[in-house]
Amino acid sequence: MAISYNKLWDLLIDKGMKKTDLAAAEERISKKKAAELFEHGMLDSLEAGTFESLKAIHKYLFEDIYDFAGELRTVNIAKGNFRFVSLMYLEAALANIDKMPQSTFDEIVEKYVEMNIAHPFREGNGRSTRIWLDCIFKKEIGKVVDWSKVDKEDYLLAMERSPIKDIEIKHVLSLALTEMVDSSEIYMKGIDHSYYYEGYKTFKTGEL
Repeated sequence: MAISYNKLWDLLIDKGMKKTDLAAAEERISKKKAAELFEHGMLDSLEAGTFESLKAIHKYLFEDIYDFAGELRTVNIAKGNFRFVSLMYLEAALANIDKMPQSTFDEIVEKYVEMNIAHPFREGNGRSTRIWLDCIFKKEIGKVVDWSKVDKEDYLLAMERSPIKDIEIKHVLSLALTEMVDSSEIYMKGIDHSYYYEGYKTFKTGEL
């Protein structure tokens, strides 16, 4: 999906730089911000499982990159043959997701799948929502996902099928759960792997 209407792109155009430079700059800046979320304890201050917490994560990650960081998308979007929630129903969908239970592993994953279907932002949904998911896991079941143990193709295929059947994504994530919820190494490796799912692999989060 093309990146547009963002602060960083305007800056790079002014400097005569290319779109590949934008991708690298976006990765570096947002990974550094992701590390700060963990290092400064900001994630623990959020109300796990709410759209407001996801909005705060997205805004912090991308506020130096996108003009629309933390704001609901204003267009309908699709990926392949799948159309995410229509703009007409987006706010209602998010309100319903907020009300979904999240006390068990299955309930949390089901909530995550629904948030993925909602896809509330123009860009950066996957990266911000995986952090949001781990916030819920940490609070509710005392575990997080070690994303470095989640194969990219297994994850992407399971997520693609999850609107119809979520058993695959539940299986994939269940195999990667860890009780090392306060491990900086697990978190930083997780950010790197999460970004790798989206094609970003130039920088290591722990080295920024």
